[in-house]
Amino acid sequence: MSVHRVVPNIPVDAGADTSALRATSAFYGLLGFEEVMNHGWIMTLASPTQPAAQISFMTKDETGPVNPDLSVEVADVDAVHAALVREGADIVYGPHDEEWGVRRFFVRDPNGRVVNVLTHR
Repeated sequence: MSVHRVVPNIPVDAGADTSALRATSAFYGLLGFEEVMNHGWIMTLASPTQPAAQISFMTKDETGPVNPDLSVEVADVDAVHAALVREGADIVYGPHDEEWGVRRFFVRDPNGRVVNVLTHR
């Protein structure tokens, strides 16, 4: 099974507006990151020279029941899901085709962390 990237999801207490995400983008911009995705509830920043070096900031997951701690993009999300189900893993959400172009599911790791496993469609 092939992993394309791993992205930490940092929680942001944004309240009713997006000022916390804007401030976060400005701060990390000073470190050299650029905004590559912003859905209003999740924003991903990446290095312009190393695009796989990414970090996401999330207020509240749009469709999932909890905010995942990290995201792992894989080549075949359904194969990974099947392998985890066979091993008795705690599937928290999905798999589900999201309107923003990913198929994903959440799984709890042995340490209690929720992992968003996804493939871009």
